[in-house]
Amino acid sequence: MNTADTLLSEAIITANVSSESLAEALDHADSLAPIRDQFICPVNEDGTRKVYLAGNSLGLPTTATAEYVTNELSRWGSLGVDGHFSPELGWASYHQLLTDQMSMIVGGHPNEVVVMNSLTVNLHLLMVSFYQPTEQRHKILIESHAFPSDHFAVESQIRQRGFRPEDSLVVVEPSGDDALLDPNHILDEIAKHGDELALVLLPGVQYYTGQVLPMVDITRAAHEVGAMVGFDLAHAAGNVLLELHDWGADFAAWCSYKYLNAGPGAVGGCFVHNRHIGDETLPKFLGWWGTNSATRFKMETVFEAIPTVESWQISNAPVLSMASLRASLDAIDSAGGMTPLRAKSELQIRYFDALLDDMVPTKVRCINPTAMQDRGCQFALEIVDPNHDGKSVFDQLEHAGIVCDWRYPNVIRVAPVPLYNSFGDIRQFVTTLRNILQ
Repeated sequence: MNTADTLLSEAIITANVSSESLAEALDHADSLAPIRDQFICPVNEDGTRKVYLAGNSLGLPTTATAEYVTNELSRWGSLGVDGHFSPELGWASYHQLLTDQMSMIVGGHPNEVVVMNSLTVNLHLLMVSFYQPTEQRHKILIESHAFPSDHFAVESQIRQRGFRPEDSLVVVEPSGDDALLDPNHILDEIAKHGDELALVLLPGVQYYTGQVLPMVDITRAAHEVGAMVGFDLAHAAGNVLLELHDWGADFAAWCSYKYLNAGPGAVGGCFVHNRHIGDETLPKFLGWWGTNSATRFKMETVFEAIPTVESWQISNAPVLSMASLRASLDAIDSAGGMTPLRAKSELQIRYFDALLDDMVPTKVRCINPTAMQDRGCQFALEIVDPNHDGKSVFDQLEHAGIVCDWRYPNVIRVAPVPLYNSFGDIRQFVTTLRNILQ
């Protein structure tokens, strides 16, 4: 047990968890605390830093982001079209600068991971390959509270293949009155529809509740019935530890503007397991950037697939967006990667839990799972005090300089991100929440 773990455990035992001195001591013991200075945070009117706890919606820029982007703007001005093939940072292969770092974050091999497009575009491109319905096997299993974009994408894929969502869409509901998905129920539904199931498409982390789904168990269950399995990692990449290759997932897609801090609407990424990469029978939408780079500029019309996941690329790289992502991935590298960041995140989760129990025990309900392996850094809080409306509480938090977000019908989402959030941020949030509710 390290110093911070010991401090928190002793404070819980001695009922001293809400003291300001504990937050200060935890921040002092945090070896990752200096990373916070690599990020730019919004400020209040008086110039003080806001408590930014909305990384689950949009991460903060690094102090190096402007430098990385400006460098490409400068190279564009000085090199023009020659920037595509300049010896350093050539734009034609710019996406490859991100491959190794991104592979480490999602637990894929470098030939399985590519940064390209946006999340929903990538999901569509991957479903072209991995949703191959037949008269017997045509169903897609998703969760009932899937992010709307995922739901729209799945329904449109079903219709495009000549089937009807009423017949081909399997929706897994939460158990009882709980907003959480029961992992055993998911596995049971996979088994129940097994002979008709073509694809399982689920989130790695559920966007509303912050629940981490058992991706390895889901993958195994889907494969046992002969279905493909893919994951939407929008809320998982950069948040929890991932081992996509070892788990055996067929594909995954994610965005980079949440926990990967690449900026609004930034470029996404995707993973395809290497057992599929050389399969020439897989259908896919083809584009110029998926063909052999050595012969691409001969302008021939014979597609020669790049022997990596890059063959799923359609177009050339959005370099300015990728430059911003490079800056953030370098900051993650400076923290030592995902393992130490997750360790800090787990300590912050424990601290947050303890503060909620100590300061607002009867007024707020945390709908997250309780087991650490089942949750990421996002908290999903319901205001259960009958004297206070949840949306009004959220508005007052915003007025007090706390940046979080509201999701209808009744959840305040709060995400302490270990890259740039301190233990002091967490205490300030819970203290402000208590003062609003008193």
